[in-house]
Amino acid sequence: MEKTDIKNLTLSGLEAYISGLGKERFRAKQIFKWLYQMDAMDFDEMTNVSKEFRSVLKERAEISNLLPEAVEASEDGTRKYLFRLRDGAAVESVLIPDEGRNTLCISSQVGCAMKCAFCLTGTFGLSRNLTTAEIVNQVCAVKREHPVNNIVFMGMGEPLANLGGVIPAVNILTDPDGFQFSTRKVTVSTSGLVPEMAELGRGCTVNLAVSLNATTDEVRDQIMPVNRAYPLKELLAACKAFPLPSRRWITIEYVMIRDLNDTLDDAKRLVRLISNIPSKVNLIPFNEHDGCGFKSPTQETIDRFHKYLLDKHVTVITRSSRGGDISAACGQLKGKLDQVRQQG
Repeated sequence: MEKTDIKNLTLSGLEAYISGLGKERFRAKQIFKWLYQMDAMDFDEMTNVSKEFRSVLKERAEISNLLPEAVEASEDGTRKYLFRLRDGAAVESVLIPDEGRNTLCISSQVGCAMKCAFCLTGTFGLSRNLTTAEIVNQVCAVKREHPVNNIVFMGMGEPLANLGGVIPAVNILTDPDGFQFSTRKVTVSTSGLVPEMAELGRGCTVNLAVSLNATTDEVRDQIMPVNRAYPLKELLAACKAFPLPSRRWITIEYVMIRDLNDTLDDAKRLVRLISNIPSKVNLIPFNEHDGCGFKSPTQETIDRFHKYLLDKHVTVITRSSRGGDISAACGQLKGKLDQVRQQG
């Protein structure tokens, strides 16, 4: 009999599972707290659950876990984790310290099918979706070593192409009996899967980040194939319709690539495009990597673009490149270690 991995279950899913075993539903809450607040890795640790029920659980269920196969630490405090999954596949998580807060960037898929021209992970193609357990176990593993204040689904994969794993994971992260993260502290990013944006909004309360990266369909078609299915007009309408709690903004992510999307005209178009969406802009200077011909913008270009947005009263942050000394761009550590494994 294949055991049920209880880390794939939300609290309501665990309640239903435990009812099916003939036990009181309130037991689910006890077990859920053991998993996510006490980081229990074995049913025997759950001392307020009877021995008899623990032995039933051990027979029928399991508590999965992830341990990092490799950790790289940068001089700036950024830490990159590589997790090897049961089937031999690997995913990455990155812990980014910033002004006393730690943000953990987690993966939702092994590889990615979106084929964005500037993204290293896209060159691996898509192997499979991560399970809910594999998503939340990245958080469990890093929290054992360091406090985690914010979670962003911006690692490997397109989160909205795996809503079956991502929505339950968000609900576990934000459950008061689970990890207890405020919904303000969890952000899901998308390259622009329009129907799935609406589904995400119905399935959980979470911050949304949208990788825009271009201000015309012509340029966006070139660097983000998803734009051919959901062009800018549809994407921006979906942003406007996304259910946001009061005083929340959609984060517009904009990877700046030299001589492609970094002009003052782009900045002007960007202001027009987002003028009726409650939003803030993250400018992300392109991080150069092997096998990609794009170049980072000059500092002068970044500053000019940033200043124009500020002058137009757009809330804007230019994200500094982090972990440059440790292959911190998404997919770099996986690519390096897979190469080593093949050579070995």
